[in-house]
Amino acid sequence: GTGDTAARGPETARAGAPGGGDAFAQARTPLPRQRQSPPAGPRQEYVDAFDEDDALTPRPRKGTPSAVPSVPADGRGAGTGRGTGTAAGTKGRTYTGIAAAAVTTALAVVVAGQVADGRSGADVRAHSVPDRGAADVAAADGKPAEPPPSAPVLTYDQKMNMKYELSPTLKGPGEFETIPGTAKAPGKGRTYTYRVDVEKDLGLDGELFAEAVHRTLNDDRSWARDGRAFERVSSGRPDFVITLASPGTTAVWCAKSGLDTTQENVSCDSAATERVMINAYRWAQGSETYGDKMYAYRQMLINHEVGHRLGYGHVNCDKDGALAPVMQQQTKFLEHDGIRCLPNPWPYPRG
Repeated sequence: GTGDTAARGPETARAGAPGGGDAFAQARTPLPRQRQSPPAGPRQEYVDAFDEDDALTPRPRKGTPSAVPSVPADGRGAGTGRGTGTAAGTKGRTYTGIAAAAVTTALAVVVAGQVADGRSGADVRAHSVPDRGAADVAAADGKPAEPPPSAPVLTYDQKMNMKYELSPTLKGPGEFETIPGTAKAPGKGRTYTYRVDVEKDLGLDGELFAEAVHRTLNDDRSWARDGRAFERVSSGRPDFVITLASPGTTAVWCAKSGLDTTQENVSCDSAATERVMINAYRWAQGSETYGDKMYAYRQMLINHEVGHRLGYGHVNCDKDGALAPVMQQQTKFLEHDGIRCLPNPWPYPRG
């Protein structure tokens, strides 16, 4: 082939809820005993406190009317009809009125600020809830939450042009999974059946690999042009099994047919077995000879190794600037004996 050198943890159970009895009844606290009614009139300590000359008593500025309501000469609180007739009572009412006025003023400022800011009370409440996600806010506002943006769906051509991460020294478990499904041979002539196996734990797209094999082999520029057709099966005994495997596993299966693929990490047709081995490192990363032309390189890998299965050996181009034959070891070289060949993935590049 292109590489022929000789040719989760257990969950903790939750404790059950305690049973027996009425939990609410058990949690009831006896009512305190009825207290005696307080004596009529204000407590003496309050009266004493207001009798003192407090430095915090608000005083009016010069030339301005007092903020403290005046007290009638008879000593009764204005408008109350039940004053104590003492200065202490007047002071108490005065402080109470000032405190109430301060609270009312503060509330008025807050509400005015919200209105000036264009926000309603509901807006303020919504903005005051910390750490709310967009979905929660949308649900609270009665609007359906927008789904997160999904990743773009790549086309077949885009996937075939991409490189993928894979270690050149990876050795997989040596166990394979068959890609399920079938694909009929589109052409006429001698029909070859094949199965697609992918080694476990590679992390590569097995469906993409299977599609690439079928499209490539049945292309008019491929082996199908020579009176052949290729049909993918997933059961029974096919004519061959094209296998995507790690470099380590590829080496094991190629060695069964006397081929060493470890020197340049290449692929092979293990003719003594049923498997045509495609090195997953080369499938994922390509080669220096093809550079970023991953699509064409993958087509060449498939055509070259299946060409060996069909009985074709290695050949090289014999003219400078000519297309390299698909059976040239293009993963290894495009130049030989002073002749520079051009990369070519097809047996019949002109169709």
